[in-house]
Amino acid sequence: MDISVPIYVESRYKVNRKRIKQKVFDTLHQHGVVGPAEVSVAIVGDRKMRALNKKYRNLDKTTNVLSFSQLEGEYSPLPKDKLYLGDVIVSYPKIIEEAALENMLVDDKVAELVEHGILHLLGEHH
Repeated sequence: MDISVPIYVESRYKVNRKRIKQKVFDTLHQHGVVGPAEVSVAIVGDRKMRALNKKYRNLDKTTNVLSFSQLEGEYSPLPKDKLYLGDVIVSYPKIIEEAALENMLVDDKVAELVEHGILHLLGEHH
């Protein structure tokens, strides 16, 4: 499957990169995306998540996940040889908090929120 998944993780957070990539592959495959495509994933802290919410959504708070589609908003020229779906940003402190409340493993919560973000990139909204 020709799908690339650049992953950025703030250094103090421990995540299973292989599991994140597999969740991206599985979710895209289930929705008919076979590539070439790219989705980037970032695992950040609450300060960064709050700053992104404030800048792009006019919300002065942190959230568990944000998705930024490359297919909407201001046009920026991207190479035509690959479908650049966008970015999924997840707040690690929110993951820890929600995983504890929901009695889930942290890696399970990361996978759930990555999938949720990808579904937004594919046009599904709740």
